[in-house]
Amino acid sequence: MCTAATYRTKDFYFGRTLDYEFSYGDEVVVTPRGYAFSFRHMDAVAQHYAMIGMACNMADCPLYYDAVNEKGLGMAGLNFVGNACYKDVEPSRDNVAQFEFIPWILGKCATVQEARALLERINLVNTPFSKELPVAQLHWLIADRNEAIVVEAVREGLRVYDNPVGILTNNPPFDEQMLRLNDYMHLSAKQPQNHFSDKLHLEPYSRGMGALGLPGDLSSQSRFVRAAFVRMNAVSGDSEEESVSQFFHILGAVDQQRGCCEVVDGKYEITIYTSCCNADKGIYYYTTYDNHQITAVDMGKEDLDGAQLVWFPLVRGEQILRQN
Repeated sequence: MCTAATYRTKDFYFGRTLDYEFSYGDEVVVTPRGYAFSFRHMDAVAQHYAMIGMACNMADCPLYYDAVNEKGLGMAGLNFVGNACYKDVEPSRDNVAQFEFIPWILGKCATVQEARALLERINLVNTPFSKELPVAQLHWLIADRNEAIVVEAVREGLRVYDNPVGILTNNPPFDEQMLRLNDYMHLSAKQPQNHFSDKLHLEPYSRGMGALGLPGDLSSQSRFVRAAFVRMNAVSGDSEEESVSQFFHILGAVDQQRGCCEVVDGKYEITIYTSCCNADKGIYYYTTYDNHQITAVDMGKEDLDGAQLVWFPLVRGEQILRQN
């Protein structure tokens, strides 16, 4: 399970949590403009927008979980098990495998509007990366500083939804997630007023009671509601430090601790990493389950006209500042 989010102060920020019971060996990777992307059913793309994000290295190919390109467009894929449905190859369409979808969009598009146009021609196909790596069932959040959309390949076809809350989790489909927010329209960051009865003297006995009823469990629907509430009410200064800190606090509302979500005997889903990318500057920040210190990788410090991938292994051990 995962949660993706957007946030805007002076700059635009895009990131996600990746929640799973094991890691595929995630690393931050910068893909320069001259790295040639080979696609299974489409022509190779030798020149494209540079991008940075978290990826798994398979045969020197970056399988991105989330990334932002040099134009400020971000994209993340989240589990959508049981609902994702990919098609067979159609000769008249742009046939893109799900593991190629992020570089296909981010390599070609500078804005969500450009992505919408590309999506009109796309056919997400059921081609696996390899026998050892079967097709992942995903849906995607795509966002820039002006808007966000959700893309879902389902049995009925490709669905594209406007996303006014800038949040995505897993199941159910996005339109159902948005519908459920109506159940929580009474929540508020302010203290509640007595609507129970004018015949009773009722008053809050604690701070934060305006959010009574905000779900606290780890299910994807509850995480969607909780992250949407926190993100929509978040307030911070617009400096880089304040903005990045607030973004991590937003996603901290849906952090998963080892032991609370058992997927099989003795194996637990945890928040393997949390990311926050300044999409305007191309700076990718992250924390891991065992390292809460924020680490940054700046795409602008690499040769973006090059042709070689630049990999950064994650800093995983806890970094503790000892004051005495």
